[in-house]
Amino acid sequence: MSTREDSKADDPVIESRDQLVAPMANGEKPRERWRIGTEHEKLVYKRDDFHAPSYDEPGGIRDILLSMQDFGWQPVEEGGKIIALKGEDGAISLEPAGQLELSGAPLENLHQTCNETGRHLAQVKEIGDRCGVGFLGLGMWPDKTRAELPMMPKGRYGIMARHMPRVGDLGLDMMLRTCTIQVNLDYASEADMVKKFRVGLALQPLATALFANSPFSEGKPNGYLSYRSHIWSDTDPHRTGMLPFVFEEGFGYERWVDYMLDVPMYFVFRDGKYIDAAGLSFRDFLDGKLSILPGEKPRESDWWDHLSTAFPEVRLKSFLEMRGADGGPWSRICALPALWVGLLYDQTALDAAWDLVKDWSMEEREALRDAVPKLALDAPIPGGGRLQDLAKDALKIARAGLSARARLGEGGDNETGFLSTLDEIVESGKVPAQRLLDKFHGEWNGDIERVYKYSF
Repeated sequence: MSTREDSKADDPVIESRDQLVAPMANGEKPRERWRIGTEHEKLVYKRDDFHAPSYDEPGGIRDILLSMQDFGWQPVEEGGKIIALKGEDGAISLEPAGQLELSGAPLENLHQTCNETGRHLAQVKEIGDRCGVGFLGLGMWPDKTRAELPMMPKGRYGIMARHMPRVGDLGLDMMLRTCTIQVNLDYASEADMVKKFRVGLALQPLATALFANSPFSEGKPNGYLSYRSHIWSDTDPHRTGMLPFVFEEGFGYERWVDYMLDVPMYFVFRDGKYIDAAGLSFRDFLDGKLSILPGEKPRESDWWDHLSTAFPEVRLKSFLEMRGADGGPWSRICALPALWVGLLYDQTALDAAWDLVKDWSMEEREALRDAVPKLALDAPIPGGGRLQDLAKDALKIARAGLSARARLGEGGDNETGFLSTLDEIVESGKVPAQRLLDKFHGEWNGDIERVYKYSF
């Protein structure tokens, strides 16, 4: 999740609808400027007893962030406490219970993405050795209850934690217990954005299935392969889901603005502090009628903040975010951008991917999304067959798209090799969660702590 810093003194007040559309419209870039941004979160645990470290304890989250400065990262503070870092490889931030996230820099190709990921993991592992911590590449804590997890000292998280139980039963689980991999991608025009958004939404259940990696809760199998994905179905209906309006005629930037104006607010950031605005209306804010700031109108930075508080399967800001995948280890961190870049960054591949899903009804899209958390690649798809069948077609398209990009690494190889992890999953029909369950019921003999020695 994004980390807020103080606004600039010249932050303009929003006076027109054009300012609301501007973040999305200004995101348009010619193909040669398209970039890849990869975000990935990790669960942090103490090696001696596997507990989730608090912010303040020795060798805890604060000490990890302070130590990362040895690699050139610059601190970002809130209320006098370091809560994030900035550097050449993007930003390091904290999720609510101390999950450590790298929001990678916008990069030209997947070779650079994997080099960035490798540098980051090498750094955190070195810091882990100093602080006595390890890192888990899973979609959800396999054994921790909510009560066993700390809360990080970020103002927005306190507001969200108070609000979540009002709107869903699993929102606190989303905040405290989950991890994801996400990919941020560019678009050339409004029409290009629309097509990529539609393909991304329709095929997001495929990504969820391929990366399903959260089969345990509180030490036992939970009946799901991606419980993280299931959690989103009961988090907050006002800001999650498959967004039927994206597939309606006339969808574009203006319609996205209308959607975001209907998403209830969380907060307003003023003078370095978060003010609780949970459940209030940004439309009222535009009219100067926000109860907590009477007579004040929003600034452009307030709109940028608000754009980060919706959590659908695909999200639009000044780029498109693919949000359906569970967290995982290094090879899968590289595989997720490979999938989406292959499908969306070559026009022939994008057209072919749209052909796979263009005839699906909204009911069929919703049914697939609902089935995947439990069934993964065994989920039925519209028209008959299983998601595993569709996955083979999608990977073929993605491979052709990456080949057409012809972005070569130092060894002269193109980007298609980053799909190999997914090829193995699809050919076997077993997603990562199923392999974990096999181990749990087999060689681990039901001992969930064995997962700490396995996933990274």
